[in-house]
Amino acid sequence: MIAAVLSGFGVALVAPWISRVGRNFAGWLLALLPLGLAIYFTTFISRVAHGERISAVYSWVPGLNANLSFALDGLSLLFALLITGIGALICIYAGGYLAGNKHLGRFYSFLLFFMASMLGVVLADNLLALFVFWELTSVSSFLLIGFTHERAASRAAARQALMITGSGGLALLVGMIMLGFVGGSFELSALPGKGDVIRASPLYGGILALMLLGAFTKSAQVPFHFWLPNAMEAPTPVSAFLHSATMVKAGVYLLARMSPILGGTEAWTVTVTTVGALTMLVGGLLALFQTDLKRLLAYSTVSALGTLMLLLGLGSEEGIKAMVVFLLAHALYKGALFMVAGAVDHETGTRNVNQLGGLWRAMPITAGIAVLACVSLASFGPVLSFIGKELLFEAVLHAEGPAVILVPAAVLAGALFVTVAAVVCIRAFFGPVHHTPRQPHEAPPSLWLGPAVLALLGGVLGMLPQLVQEALVAPVASAVLGRSTTVELALWHGVNPAFLMSLAAIGLGLGLFLVWDHIHSGWPWLRWALGRGPERWYVVLLHGVDMLALALTRRLQNGYLRRYLMVTLLTTVGLVGGTLFAQAGLPQTIPWLQVRFYEVLLAALMLAAAGAALRASGRLGTVASLGIVGYGVALFYVLYGAPDLAMTQILVETLTVLLFVLAFYHLPNMHRTSSRAVRLRDAVIALLVGGLMTLLVLAATATPPTSRLAPYFVEHSKPDAHGSNIVNVILVDFRGLDTMGEITVLAVAAIGVYALLRLRPKRDA
Repeated sequence: MIAAVLSGFGVALVAPWISRVGRNFAGWLLALLPLGLAIYFTTFISRVAHGERISAVYSWVPGLNANLSFALDGLSLLFALLITGIGALICIYAGGYLAGNKHLGRFYSFLLFFMASMLGVVLADNLLALFVFWELTSVSSFLLIGFTHERAASRAAARQALMITGSGGLALLVGMIMLGFVGGSFELSALPGKGDVIRASPLYGGILALMLLGAFTKSAQVPFHFWLPNAMEAPTPVSAFLHSATMVKAGVYLLARMSPILGGTEAWTVTVTTVGALTMLVGGLLALFQTDLKRLLAYSTVSALGTLMLLLGLGSEEGIKAMVVFLLAHALYKGALFMVAGAVDHETGTRNVNQLGGLWRAMPITAGIAVLACVSLASFGPVLSFIGKELLFEAVLHAEGPAVILVPAAVLAGALFVTVAAVVCIRAFFGPVHHTPRQPHEAPPSLWLGPAVLALLGGVLGMLPQLVQEALVAPVASAVLGRSTTVELALWHGVNPAFLMSLAAIGLGLGLFLVWDHIHSGWPWLRWALGRGPERWYVVLLHGVDMLALALTRRLQNGYLRRYLMVTLLTTVGLVGGTLFAQAGLPQTIPWLQVRFYEVLLAALMLAAAGAALRASGRLGTVASLGIVGYGVALFYVLYGAPDLAMTQILVETLTVLLFVLAFYHLPNMHRTSSRAVRLRDAVIALLVGGLMTLLVLAATATPPTSRLAPYFVEHSKPDAHGSNIVNVILVDFRGLDTMGEITVLAVAAIGVYALLRLRPKRDA
């Protein structure tokens, strides 16, 4: 499994070369990798269906208990099959859709990079590894959404997606760290057994909030839903892949994985169910106001993601089974519909449904695929989504508390799916013929092969649900529920309340389709309230951050070195001094040592030199005075038996004085430009910093040293390093690399000094 995940990153590196060599067949060649991975994961279906869990562990950072561990159970297997299977079709589709694009090789590289990252997310069995792959999906999706970087809209959409999902990722990281510490392990497989401990922890509320924030931003839940339709600026292969089974479902996957660990509480149920229901309705309602095929489908994806979250929030066995079936069905028909929309755009030059019509004559194959996929979108017919929709209705009917609200909400959401399906299918393919920018004609096989496979698969699984009920659906439901369960799927259950709800959704959806033009033009306030409102908040927040950054920059980064020093020193005094007084307090006893008269004289000389530096009228006098202070420190090192430090101090001080003299010699004399108040302020800051350092030294020396390293160095210097001078042994042997780095720095500085000495300005300069 480790090789399966890493292979995508490896092939992504050579994808541009394969694109140049393979030319028109590059997409078919690159599709062999995800196809091979799909076949590889298919071999595990039987073992996983019988309850086996396959794992692989590579010790990554043992000291932090961080392992590159992967595990395959029902949930991860379903996502792995969708990612690789649909990924193979997308590679073929991209080769036809972007044929002739000079950056096609780069696109393949980004696409495979994203696929490998998403595989890492669903297979990772370690929280830290999961987060790494989670962020890699954000980075790779940023590259894919902004692929047409020449367009400002593409760049803005890519930045927006990265900022929203990246911000949620930061919250997720904190939540994962807290979860790992509370659960006692960062291994996902070990946490379900600690579920009771985690839910009883006082940190549970914070963990839940942070994890939900990460999932909601990734899966475009209200109020973060607006980034997903804006991401339609990406090329259609990206939209089809991201929206069918990959990035936008990562949040759904995360909460499904966390359900046995964090689920079952009132906070989980109320929050996830409420946000899911709101997203389900908001996405569906906003779809009514779209005329762009991709944005129509994007908002219906938002609604579908809300439906999945709603079912996860309910947490019942019926709800989880409905979630699994609906997730699989949605991946199949939504991937097909996005590729159909791309084929229409590719062959007609437009995606606006008001400019499309009668395409079934010019594009009969694409039209047939669209009809089958739209039947699945409407969820009424011999298709897998019909089974999922009836399971959804059964789950909300049996919800104990919120059934009164959820039942009409589910029917309305189902009706909105029907309306979207009718708009896409009827208006684009069977409506009145309109003039399009390009003369429509049938798409090449690379553009209709992928959607045909997905649409047909949705129909086959609808008529033969036994193919997946025990092989895929039951293992996934068992993994989410945290216990073994069985599933029985059937296309027809007779006339029951769920079937009547389906009929009501069909009737209401067709009615909304008949008045679609009136809704689209007559209710702009609803569109603004549901769509522009949250996006406007994002713009205002982003503008506020920019203004705050500008104000801080003007105040703190104004180009004056003294201002930088003042802020740094005052911050140090405030933080370090505050911590010293709050935790340690002032030292009660001061270990006064015997002070000799020459030490007093030396200290007095250094103080006098420092005072002379303050009052000097020229730069050279200031440099000389500071040099006396430095050499005084070197003499103190000699007095206290540290000749090595004294030699280093003398060398550094000499070098510093020489550099200052060389740099300042040709500068004009100093002039006092600051006011008395400014000088008084600087004096106060200097006294505060000096007082703080004095207190730190006194506090450090008042506590007896308890170092465990000192006895170690004393014991091992002679026998191991063959040196009696312990300081030399530490510098040369125990800290040899550090010392080598310091020598390198000194050598570079010496080269700089030599260059300055050799510098001879030209006479005519």
